[in-house]
Amino acid sequence: MEEIKVTNNRFRLDYHLMAKAGWINDPNGFSYFKGYYHMFYQYYPYDSEWGPMHWGHARSKDMIHWETLPIALFPDEKDDGCFSGSAVVYDNKLWLIYTGHHYIDEKKDLFYEDQNLAFSKDGIHFEKYAGNPVLKGPTDNTKHFRDPKVWQENDEFYMVLGSQGDDELGRALLYQSQDLKEWRRVSILAKAKNLKDEGYMWECPDFFRINGQDILLMSPQGLEARGELYRNLNQTGYLLGQLNRKTYELKRGSFEEIDKGHDFYATQTTLTPDGRRVMVAWMNAWDSPMYEKEDGWAGALTIPRELIVKDGKLYQQPVGEMASLRQERIVKEEASGNYQLSRATEFSLETMALGQLFKLSDGEHTLTITREDEKLVLERNTKDGQRSAHITDPVTKLQVFVDASSVEIFVNDGQVTFTERMYWQKAPTLTVQAGSQLEIYRLEENVNRY
Repeated sequence: MEEIKVTNNRFRLDYHLMAKAGWINDPNGFSYFKGYYHMFYQYYPYDSEWGPMHWGHARSKDMIHWETLPIALFPDEKDDGCFSGSAVVYDNKLWLIYTGHHYIDEKKDLFYEDQNLAFSKDGIHFEKYAGNPVLKGPTDNTKHFRDPKVWQENDEFYMVLGSQGDDELGRALLYQSQDLKEWRRVSILAKAKNLKDEGYMWECPDFFRINGQDILLMSPQGLEARGELYRNLNQTGYLLGQLNRKTYELKRGSFEEIDKGHDFYATQTTLTPDGRRVMVAWMNAWDSPMYEKEDGWAGALTIPRELIVKDGKLYQQPVGEMASLRQERIVKEEASGNYQLSRATEFSLETMALGQLFKLSDGEHTLTITREDEKLVLERNTKDGQRSAHITDPVTKLQVFVDASSVEIFVNDGQVTFTERMYWQKAPTLTVQAGSQLEIYRLEENVNRY
C-alpha cells in the first residue's frame, strides 16, 4: 500500500509536531534515551482518516525541533492495530509497551485487547518481543483494557492501565513487574464514582508525583455535559490526591478538566533529565472537524507544557525551551488597536481589564477571549463555538501561541488553558483592549524535519 502525501500546505503547522502525511492521534512513548527526547504517536500513513494503528516516531534534542524517524511499530497480520502505550529505558534499551487491538467482529465492534513489548538498542529500529503478549485482560473487566503507562521506581516497574470494570465504570489498574515481561496486578488505583460524572472508560492514564501530590491524569469517556463543564465529546483531566502505599489505592478529590478548549485529548507526560514533568496532548478531539483531511493529513500534537501543582490545582506552562523559537520582538508597548501577526507568533498581555481582552481574526474566522464576572469565555464563530472557565482570581496575564492552524492560550501562568485548532485563511490580525501591556514575538517557521 502506498503512503499518502500532503497536497496543500495551507494548514501545515510551523512549530507543532505533525506526521509527514496521514492521520495521527494520541502521543505515545514520550521519553528520553541516549541524548534525545523521543515522541511516538498513533499513526495511519495510508490515509488522512483513522485506520489500523502504527506508531509514528520523531526525536528531538530540545522538545521543540523534531526530526521524523522511520515508523517504529507496524501492526502484524494477527493484530488490528498497535494502540497507545509508553516507553521506558531498561538494560540500555528503549522499550515500548503498547496495546494490541484485536477484532473478533469489526462490524459489531467486538474486540479484545492485550499488552505487548518492543525494544530497540539504537532508539530507531524496533523489534517486537517474541513472548508477546505480556499481559492479558483480567476476568473482572470488559473488552476495554488499554493505554499502558510504565515507569520505574527504585528497582521495580509500575504500569497504570485504562480499563472498564465489569460494572461498566472507568478505572485505572496498577501493575508491578521486575523485568517488564511478567506483571502482577497490585490494585485498582482509582475508579469512577458514577457514570455521568466520571465516565464508563478511562483512556490514556498517567500517574506521577509533583511537590508531594500524587496525580492521575486520564481521558474519561461518557461524562455528561453540565453547564460550562464537559462540553466536548470526551474530556481530559486529573485526580489529585495521595497514594496509600500499603493498599496502592489513590485517596483523591474530584475530577478536574485540564484544558477548556475544543481540541485537546489523550495526554502523555515524561520526566526530563532535569526533573520537570512535561506533558503533550493530541491537539484535536474525536469530534473536531479536521479540515486538513482534504489536504492529505490530519492531527498534530500540542506544544510541550511543564506541569506544576499550585494551590491544590495542576498548572501548565509552556516549557522554557519554547523561547528558542523567538526570532524577533515585534512589539513591546501599551496596546492600542490592531496588530498584524505572522503565521508563527507568540504574544503576551498584562491586563486588569474586564470585557473583551483580545480578538484574533483573519476576516473569516474569529476567536475572542472575554472576562465576564467570574468566568473567562472563549468564543469562535463556529457551531458550538463557546467554551468557558470558572475563575475567581483576577486575570492578569495571558500568553498565546498562534500557528498556521492553531491557538494555545495560557492564562495566569497556566491556571487555565484553552487549546484550539483555527483554520486561518491568512495570518490573523490581533485586536487588544487599550491600556493592556502587549508583547509580540515572531517565531521560527518550518521548525521540524519531515
